[in-house]
Amino acid sequence: MSRLHQSRIADFQEVLGEPTVALSKLRELCFSGIPFDGGLRCLCWKILLNYLPLEKALWSSLLKKQRDLYSQFLKEMIIQPGIAKANLGVSREDVTLEDHPLNPNPDSRWNTYFKDNEVLLQIDKDVRRLYPDMAFFQRPTDYPCLLILDPQNEFETLRRRVEQTTLKSQTVARNRSGVTNVSSGSPLKTTPSSLSEYEVLPNGCEAHWEVVERILFIYAKLNPGIAYVQGMNEIVGPLYYTFATDPNSEWKEHAEADTFFCFTNLMAEIRDNFIKSLDDSQCGITYKMEKVYSTLKEKDVELYLKLQEQNIKPQFFAFRWLTLLLSQEFLLPDVIRIWDSLFADDKRFDFLLLVCCAMLTLIRDQLLEGDFTLNMRLLQDYPISDVHLILKKAKELQDSK
Repeated sequence: MSRLHQSRIADFQEVLGEPTVALSKLRELCFSGIPFDGGLRCLCWKILLNYLPLEKALWSSLLKKQRDLYSQFLKEMIIQPGIAKANLGVSREDVTLEDHPLNPNPDSRWNTYFKDNEVLLQIDKDVRRLYPDMAFFQRPTDYPCLLILDPQNEFETLRRRVEQTTLKSQTVARNRSGVTNVSSGSPLKTTPSSLSEYEVLPNGCEAHWEVVERILFIYAKLNPGIAYVQGMNEIVGPLYYTFATDPNSEWKEHAEADTFFCFTNLMAEIRDNFIKSLDDSQCGITYKMEKVYSTLKEKDVELYLKLQEQNIKPQFFAFRWLTLLLSQEFLLPDVIRIWDSLFADDKRFDFLLLVCCAMLTLIRDQLLEGDFTLNMRLLQDYPISDVHLILKKAKELQDSK
């Protein structure tokens, strides 16, 4: 380990060792990248995302309270409906006329159950594809959720719920007029590749992507105004990966609950990007995309005019860059490094606009020479993989204001 690296770790330990963490000092350190050693990054992210307070004495009671609360969410939103479903086949007593699966009443618990299934299927499709170039999300977690995998439980887990719903939707295809056709073909042929693609883990195990699925499902249930929007899986992925690989096993064991609350806090800051009706408001995504161009115009008017002249609109590439905090443009370790700087930015995500500008100016020569097609390809499959170079350039742009 280099001397420089050791002294950086010591700087972090010093700031984090105080009874009250000095936030401005911590931000400054994190901005230049957080060492992975000793669980420093996980701890810093929890502070930067307002999950942990600055007073260290409050940490253990707060963590206990939040993790208990998360267990409560699991019981109410995953276990309760699962028990109701499992009991249906066993006893008729508890299934009253008011609340049975065919009850058309919109307040019926079953109606909610079926609606939730639509959201669940979308989440399921997205989380199975998380970072396909890495084996991590397909691997079993060391800390499967015992509440849910308890062999005594006869209730329906999310995994089983997805399988049941998928099978039903294949054999029963509704056509537009509302008449139900039961497909005559064998349902097995149409099994989506996603279900058979990965080996199913033995009972009592669960893969990391299943944990992410649960986090997103509970978030959707608790935030019906936004529920689940595609792309949220890309935001929760790096958070969960960071917490679930924490070298400190006491923290790692609670990666699911901690990720949930940090994700919720992060979404509170960026959720406007996911809400279509806000697209054109000051907090919406269109405004931010235009801000990338107005900043570029300030910093490099020649490049700005070239993109304008080719009619390359920021929504063609910056929409994804901004909404997903660049999580789709780089490899996971690099995304995590960029997020160190983004989370440390006290103006929150102003720095992201500068990173986007830096990405444009670093390929300016290619963009100035290229035609529309070539430039679109460059922007949608960004050619530079050195994130340190990009962050350095963004910092220069910030300092040149």
